[in-house]
Amino acid sequence: MKSRSLDWKLLIGLVIAHLLFYFTFDQTSVFWYILTGTTLFLISYTMVNEDIEDELSVFSYLIFGFISGILLYSLFFIGNTSFDWLHLSTFQNQVISLYTKFSPDFIWHYIVLVLVIIPGEEIFWRGFVLKRLLHFLPSGTSIILSALLYASVYLYSGYFVLMLAAIVSGSIWGLLYVKKRSIPLVIISHLTFDLLLFLFLPII
Repeated sequence: MKSRSLDWKLLIGLVIAHLLFYFTFDQTSVFWYILTGTTLFLISYTMVNEDIEDELSVFSYLIFGFISGILLYSLFFIGNTSFDWLHLSTFQNQVISLYTKFSPDFIWHYIVLVLVIIPGEEIFWRGFVLKRLLHFLPSGTSIILSALLYASVYLYSGYFVLMLAAIVSGSIWGLLYVKKRSIPLVIISHLTFDLLLFLFLPII
């Protein structure tokens, strides 16, 4: 039977995440510096309060991660194309603005993206938030709620399309984590997705 007791570590972690992301998006001129610091803090908070799971072999999580990352990118590519077909110029303009404002520009941006930000997001949002929700909620409810919580910190960006993207991607990565119980798997999936999105095949 799942515990129904209030998880104070989870609540405190979520409050900290919101405060940090509010500050991150409020300081756009130094966005990458602050995002790196925010992610490092959330990694530290997770490491102190939760164990990181990995129940797959290296070969398995590399294959599952790579394929799922490509499929997720394909879904986003189709979604962005549909904005054009449906004449949803508001969403299209937001996507263009997001690329202009927040895409990596320098080599060190890509280094921290790969080594800190992507692993850190998965460690905190799937390895901590989702894992703790699973202690007292059914799997499906936990996946949806964790995706909504993941998206909620992007409210401070001012871009609805970014929140929508976080809900979709967070749901996929949450499902992968619940099914495979491997943080390296979701990190590889996220890494594949982001490198396609920002470096190899940008959608704008």
